[in-house]
Amino acid sequence: MKNNDVNTAERGGGSGNGELTYELDAVTNELPDFLNLLPMAELNSFPGLTSTISVDEGMSREVVRKSAGGDGLMALFPLKTLDVDTYDLKPSDFYPMGVAVRILQVRESDQGALKVSVQGVSRIAFTQLLSGETPSVRVIPHREPVFREDGTLKPLVLEARRLYAEVLKLIPGLPVELFKINNLLDGEPVVLADLIMASLPLKNQDKAEYLMIQGLKHRYLKLLEHLTIEVSNRKAGQAISRRIEQGLDRRQKELHLREQLKAIKAELGEDEGGDSELLRDLYRRLRALELPEAVRLATDREMDRLNTTPPQSAEYGVIRGYLEWIADLPWNDVSDECQDLARAREILDRDHYGLEKVKRRILEFLAVHKLTSQTARTPILCLTGPPGVGKTSLARSIAECLGRKFVRLSLGGLKDEAEIRGHRRTYVGSRPGRLISEIKRAGVANPVFLLDELDKMGSGVQGDPAAALLEALDPEQNETFTDHYLEVPFDLSKVLFVLTANVLEHVPGPLRDRLEIIEVDGYSLLEKTEIAARHLWPRELGRHGLEPGELQIPREVMERVITLHTWEAGVRELARSLSAIARSRSIAKAEGAPFRTVVTASELKEILGTPIRRLEAKELMPQTGVVAGLAWTAAGGDIMFIEAVGMPGRGHLTLTGKLGEVMRESAQAAISFVRSRGRDWNLDPDWFARHDIHLHLPHGAIPKDGPSAGVGIAAAAVSLASGRRVRSDVAVTGEISLRGLVLPVGGLKEKLLAASRAGISTVIVPAGNAPDLEELPEEVTGTLDIVPVKTLDQVIGLALLPCGWERDSDAPSGFPGGLAAGRRFERGLGITLSMP
Repeated sequence: MKNNDVNTAERGGGSGNGELTYELDAVTNELPDFLNLLPMAELNSFPGLTSTISVDEGMSREVVRKSAGGDGLMALFPLKTLDVDTYDLKPSDFYPMGVAVRILQVRESDQGALKVSVQGVSRIAFTQLLSGETPSVRVIPHREPVFREDGTLKPLVLEARRLYAEVLKLIPGLPVELFKINNLLDGEPVVLADLIMASLPLKNQDKAEYLMIQGLKHRYLKLLEHLTIEVSNRKAGQAISRRIEQGLDRRQKELHLREQLKAIKAELGEDEGGDSELLRDLYRRLRALELPEAVRLATDREMDRLNTTPPQSAEYGVIRGYLEWIADLPWNDVSDECQDLARAREILDRDHYGLEKVKRRILEFLAVHKLTSQTARTPILCLTGPPGVGKTSLARSIAECLGRKFVRLSLGGLKDEAEIRGHRRTYVGSRPGRLISEIKRAGVANPVFLLDELDKMGSGVQGDPAAALLEALDPEQNETFTDHYLEVPFDLSKVLFVLTANVLEHVPGPLRDRLEIIEVDGYSLLEKTEIAARHLWPRELGRHGLEPGELQIPREVMERVITLHTWEAGVRELARSLSAIARSRSIAKAEGAPFRTVVTASELKEILGTPIRRLEAKELMPQTGVVAGLAWTAAGGDIMFIEAVGMPGRGHLTLTGKLGEVMRESAQAAISFVRSRGRDWNLDPDWFARHDIHLHLPHGAIPKDGPSAGVGIAAAAVSLASGRRVRSDVAVTGEISLRGLVLPVGGLKEKLLAASRAGISTVIVPAGNAPDLEELPEEVTGTLDIVPVKTLDQVIGLALLPCGWERDSDAPSGFPGGLAAGRRFERGLGITLSMP
């Protein structure tokens, strides 16, 4: 809307530049019946006074331009509220009395608003509103009655002048000209009253009501009422300021303005009742808690500090937030525990197919917990295995078996120690760490707490989160775990921590030493098929709006999905493939069209795309210097071909394929052993001195490390130097020593599953892994010939064809390897094979 600049000037003229003056001879009753209407959000124009109006709205600008181009007259009427539409004005939007003004000057400010200097002509009454491009009103001029002094007005005028002089002293920043005018306007009571009213900082409603008062005496009575209130308020404010300044010390000076507000509320009898009630409720909650002695002392100390801290202080919010955290934590609240082992077994079998070893270990843990729940410390379980094998769902099942609440915290990408132990309260925005926050969210002190992706934590300049976890996970220390924010001990010994990781090698040793490791292996084809039929497919049907049995996948089609369209140790990729199959039918059902209720193998390519095509060992011809090795990664097992080529040179060894330090050292050990034993395999003694060897492991963008490729590297070197081809249906794994011993390796089940997927028929493994072989399911041992060996001599005899043989089929039936080796494995694991 519009704003009025209220300033003053000496008698004698309109300034045209925002100054307020008075003109006794400007009042006239010669007004037209209709005047252009300018709505006023803040009225400071009165008859006989000159003021400046700021106009910035489009319609109001047109009113000013139209009036200035005519007789220069327009009507100013105060608005009752600011919430009006200036293009849809109604008579009810205005007070009934306004001021007719004459435009003296119009200029445009730097901000684009019009600065209109106007001179008040007379009071006018509102009779009719006319709409159009610019609003106008029919007005009736108000004639001032002739005043005759009867002895009653002069005391009112004198009191008004006295009070106004006090106001001028109490209000800082008012122009000094107002002091002079107050003294000059002797004998001009009409103009003096209007001048004082125009300069007072009053609401629009107060000035509109004053404008409607008939009779000069009544106007002065109203004016004295406003002046008395203004003087009283100003003096009270100054008294409050003086009282506050006397009580301020050096530390409280920065809170001066906030204390003024508080003192004003107290002077008016207004207190912060709602806030006080919240504090009383907080104190009651804290007193009702059975807190440890150290926590109780810290809480009492902070409550005393809160009582003496001003609510407007930043420290007040910090203390109150701390006490609310103490009150919200479940210091003694625990879940009622279920210790029914039969029910636990039923839940585990319901939620997970296979994983018998894992489920047995979990049941053992629950049994021990049941028998010693009052005395034994809770162990820290760590489920380790490839992605998608059910580690997180196992943790949820443990919580359900125990009847406890379940909370999860992902540690992946965590690099700040404060995320675990919290920030100290000296920092802005500090809060407890994630452990305490999640326990507060759980509402009990004994939840099952899953710390997911333990091996994905990092470290940086903010500290090492793994080191911060030591105190939380150590049963000897976690009953007094201290968060940096709380600074008091909190008992974590009741919490059952379950951790998950893909690769334990990435977990720091001190932390790994506190964990009870449970390995969750990848799934075989049979296990994946059963998991899909029992869990994944029914779940995907429900997610995609299909009823159970409305769409079926035959077993042979499910196996094709697993073998041709997925390549993983877990079942996440399989779940996505089944989701795509369900979506293909959801479209037809949503459209009301008929669809086939049985998925066929012929439509898999259309739904899932081209099958995943991986190079299978059985498709290769036996080659020189190429050995199929077996790798174990965070995603499960895989085939890793080891390629070696020789070229004339001086015996240099080149290693490529983004190999880690351990694998490089293993390659050096393998080459050194082959060179030292070359005569045993009829190798040319000078071959290695006259040739350079380039050893490469494909997929060069993927980092590779570990010692298990040592045996394969040695076999590739012997093949390269002797010219003997390597069997294409054989894969090897094992660490090599400088004495030619084949040492055990890890991840054997995943490696064997990868060999089966790649079409390998015979796998050579270290004899030291014999205990692992005994635990393998029949599905794995029944499809592979698994040959345990102790020395590299045995590997060479099994994996390399004799000189001159080019195909696996060239080998006679009695050649070591194949089913013959499998029968030896059946007779016992302590066999000794020699090169033919």
